[in-house]
Amino acid sequence: MPRVAVYNIQGQQVGEIDLDDYVFGGEVNEAVLHQAVVMQLASRRRGTASTRTWAEVSGGGRKPWRQKGTGRARAGSIRSPLWRGGAVIFGPQPRDYGFKLPKKVRRLALRSALASKVREGNIIVLDDLKLERPRTKDMVAVLKALNAGDKALVVTAAREANVELSVRNLPGVDCLIPAGLNVYDLLAHEKLIVTKEAVSRIEEFLAPVEKQPIAGEA
Repeated sequence: MPRVAVYNIQGQQVGEIDLDDYVFGGEVNEAVLHQAVVMQLASRRRGTASTRTWAEVSGGGRKPWRQKGTGRARAGSIRSPLWRGGAVIFGPQPRDYGFKLPKKVRRLALRSALASKVREGNIIVLDDLKLERPRTKDMVAVLKALNAGDKALVVTAAREANVELSVRNLPGVDCLIPAGLNVYDLLAHEKLIVTKEAVSRIEEFLAPVEKQPIAGEA
């Protein structure tokens, strides 16, 4: 069972926490991580490329010249794909590039990404993260005290408006809640900064099915 230190926002160690071995201590499955990243990036593609087929181009209703006797190649329309300004055959059309992976694969990918952060020593657990006001300078001071660098993903148990606004102007830093945690953001940021309460939420969400609470039960 992985054990990591717990810090306050001043960068001082205030305790330790045992992370769930099933969620944070498993093997890192690189193949599944790759599939999850490809899925997320494919879903972000706009898919708006469009070309006009013969049914969509205008003009070309009249045969440009007679079939024989001109010495030129046979032509039935000035909108042929062989002509400038003509139609496009098998060109791109608007489409959705997104696809879905099975739920078990997505959850495995998320656990693998979290395990990679623990294995590399790139997870920082905070006792709590609250700011008195939305101020980028204050968030920079917190990151500096934690030696988090300039590429960090901050995860809080619930939405913290002051934290989100303070992070917004930092190009390499993002803020999420456990429900929005995803593989791409975990891998795109070097450090994972997560509060103790958020750790509990993540462990509850990614726990084995038989250990998850039944809907409606306290």
